[in-house]
Amino acid sequence: MRHYAPTHRWTAFSAPLLALGVLAGAHAAPAAADDDAPQGGGEESIVETPWVIAHRGASAYRPEHTLAAYDLAVRQHADFIEPDLVPTKDGHLIVRHENELGGTTDVADHPEFADRRTTKTIDGVSLTGWFSEDFSLEEIKTLRAVERIPDIRPRNTRYDGRYEIPTFDEVLDRWEEHRDTRRGRDLQIIPELKHGAYFDSLGLDTERLVADTLEERGLDGEDAPLILQSFEPGSARELDGLVDTRIVQLISGSQRDLTTPEGLDGIAEYAQAIGPETGLVLPIGEDGRAGTPTSLVADAHDRGLLVTPYTLRSENAHLPNGYDKGEDPTAYGDHRSYYTAVLATGVDGAFSDSPDHLRAARDAFVDGRDG
Repeated sequence: MRHYAPTHRWTAFSAPLLALGVLAGAHAAPAAADDDAPQGGGEESIVETPWVIAHRGASAYRPEHTLAAYDLAVRQHADFIEPDLVPTKDGHLIVRHENELGGTTDVADHPEFADRRTTKTIDGVSLTGWFSEDFSLEEIKTLRAVERIPDIRPRNTRYDGRYEIPTFDEVLDRWEEHRDTRRGRDLQIIPELKHGAYFDSLGLDTERLVADTLEERGLDGEDAPLILQSFEPGSARELDGLVDTRIVQLISGSQRDLTTPEGLDGIAEYAQAIGPETGLVLPIGEDGRAGTPTSLVADAHDRGLLVTPYTLRSENAHLPNGYDKGEDPTAYGDHRSYYTAVLATGVDGAFSDSPDHLRAARDAFVDGRDG
């Protein structure tokens, strides 16, 4: 496998979105602080216009990981859509956030599958429910999507039971259709592989399944409008050995060792970006408002790594307390201010359940920064 300098692999396809002058060198050095810059960490994005990444589609408005959620994200002018991938027992990739199906499908309403309910330990966590690896694709196609968090997004429950569980191939087909339109021409896709080591233990090699799918479609090259991501360094490294597409190392709050200088050095050997939990970039102070940004964005940029944190959500229930508006957890809080604070740290994009809200905040932020 050839190894490409991280910044070169980003510029290969993303010229419309990147500041090419910044990326001319082998590594992008952190930008100097600007007295007129928005309040933040004094860092500037490598990407000229930070990306709006539709987290599981426009999942604030439609049940997540449905074609309807992705379609809406495109209408809301997201730069990326994000499908999560898990396998069926017969080796098909379907689009779900996790392999447990009870939280996002109507499987519990299917008496024919009652005996499939079981308890498993996945990545050290005991879960009880119905699992994708115990179903054939034909059986999965009898299920319908439901809203994951109906207490927070009751409006989404009107769509319960309407939509099939899509396969990875079906999402790629829809994405390519959108890319053929003027509105979606620059639309990219950023699939995430879930539980790679766990599925390996079952003989289901999701990395190979993804690589084969991309190869069949001519999407396995360094200039593909596609990025692969995983929380598991082993899975991300394996993907780097199978395809030439760009790689994002996701980082949870429990993986702080990956944010150290040594951890970032290791990531830069196989990935071109990190996707940290937002709190690793912008801690929240005791007042519930954005605190002082960490050095993570600058440290990553210093190694040529882009930074795309997750996940921005607009409801009071999900925002830091200092951005709440009223007592209703389902109501929108001051999401614009919080999103702007995250963008001001110099990140190169962010994941959001509400691509329209992030797009509006991003556009205003860029206009203010460049004005």
